[in-house]
Amino acid sequence: MQDFPHHYQASGRATTDSPVVITAANVSEIVTAPPAEFGGPGDKWSPESLLVAAVADCFILSFRAIARASKLDWNELQCHASGTLDRVERVTRFTGIKVEASLNIPAGADAEKAEKLLHKAEQSCLITNSLIADSTLSTTVTVDD
Repeated sequence: MQDFPHHYQASGRATTDSPVVITAANVSEIVTAPPAEFGGPGDKWSPESLLVAAVADCFILSFRAIARASKLDWNELQCHASGTLDRVERVTRFTGIKVEASLNIPAGADAEKAEKLLHKAEQSCLITNSLIADSTLSTTVTVDD
C-alpha cells in the first residue's frame, strides 16, 4: 500500500442532451444519466446509483482485506446497499445508507468471528466513513453443511 494521502481523479463529459461519460485512468468509461426520479431515462448508471454501488463495493473490498488479515475462510459475500435521498433544510442529500450483507462460510469456519469481521468491515469502509449520511448494516451468515 502507498503512503497517505492518496489522490484520485475522474472526469466527465457531455453535450447539452447526451448522457454523461465518466472516465478515469486505466479503467473502462461509464455512461451515466439522471435517474428516473429526476426525469432521466432510468436505464443508465446515475451519480446516485454509483454512490450506493460504491458503498457495496467498498464494504466487500474492506471485508476481503480484513478476513484475509484475520485468516477467516469464506466462500461468498453478497452485499445489497440502498440509499435514501431526501431534502434536508433545502439541501438534497443522502440521509441514510442501509447495507445488507450475506456471507457464506465453509463448514468448520467460525461464524461468530465472521459476524465480528462483517461489522469491522462496515466500520472501516472509507466510503461510508466519508459520507454525512448515517450508515447501518444488517448481516446474514450461512454455514455450508
